[in-house]
Amino acid sequence: MQTYFITETGFLEFMDELARSSRVYFPRPLGEDYHLTVCESGKMPEIPFIRYRMAQSFKFLLFEPRLKVCDYFGEGEKEIMAGGGTRNIVVGAKACDLNGLAVLDFAFGGDVSDPFYMKNRQELLIISSDCTEYKDVCFCTLVGGKPHPERGYDLNLSPVKGGYVVHAGSARGGQIANRFKNYFSAPTRDQLAKLASDRKKMVSALEQHQREHGYLWGGATKELMERVYESHVWGEEAERCVECGACNFVCPTCHCFLLSEQGREKFSRLRNWDACQYKGFARVGGGSNPRPELYQRLRNRYEKKLHFGPTVMGVSGCTGCGRCVEACIGKIDMREVLKKLSGCK
Repeated sequence: MQTYFITETGFLEFMDELARSSRVYFPRPLGEDYHLTVCESGKMPEIPFIRYRMAQSFKFLLFEPRLKVCDYFGEGEKEIMAGGGTRNIVVGAKACDLNGLAVLDFAFGGDVSDPFYMKNRQELLIISSDCTEYKDVCFCTLVGGKPHPERGYDLNLSPVKGGYVVHAGSARGGQIANRFKNYFSAPTRDQLAKLASDRKKMVSALEQHQREHGYLWGGATKELMERVYESHVWGEEAERCVECGACNFVCPTCHCFLLSEQGREKFSRLRNWDACQYKGFARVGGGSNPRPELYQRLRNRYEKKLHFGPTVMGVSGCTGCGRCVEACIGKIDMREVLKKLSGCK
């Protein structure tokens, strides 16, 4: 892994260079949150270093909420709508969203890959950054993550005095740093030591936050899901669910979709995000539904993330970003659900 140092001013100038030929999505403060904003002018405004993850993940840049996949002009004719060729750059991604890429790559990559996703994936440059604070809803350490990126990025920024230590996490990241090498220099030993210390302190603080709230089930979620299939907790929690699908749509790993047709005679096929909390999600031909009850659909979401993910994909389907906790109208908190299921006090 190549490691560099870049000053704060140098980073802004570096981003100006990149914005000349790419569409850049960067974080903008809004209250206590950060929201992704696209740079339209080709010249970057000042980019704040964000303390924790943004309100939304960048999943929509890879897996669009609504996409026209083809047009039908007559029998046997179709046109694949493969999207544009502009490279996208996302700045400020955090570890929880990067860990979600492993799930999306499993779903849309592999031997039979989704051409739309793969095109978006190849054209997206990811400039991530460490978390220096956490939100009350954050719990990445309970699902095997850390508040600093370990994979999935091209370049990662870690704040130190006067600028950032930059890690190149991919060949493309290293190539870009070498291409603009006038902005980068070698980090000092003191800078690297300070970075290691800051990361250690951040992990400890987040783990302490979890302990103070009694969230002690971390690392055992797969086994826990096997024990609690018939638990009464599912029914109790489902009483507050309004089936809005918000937990699915804000999640960086949820990837289910529905195909539909639009138009008459000359029509288009659309791919839309779907939600496993919807009653009709699992319905099959003939009207049969293996999950007709709401508590079954709620349970299925947890099973998919915490059992299916580790068992089949080899990674957790939950990255601990806590967005589902913030978005839930019924105030269902995944941490509290798992706390009840595990019997923690």
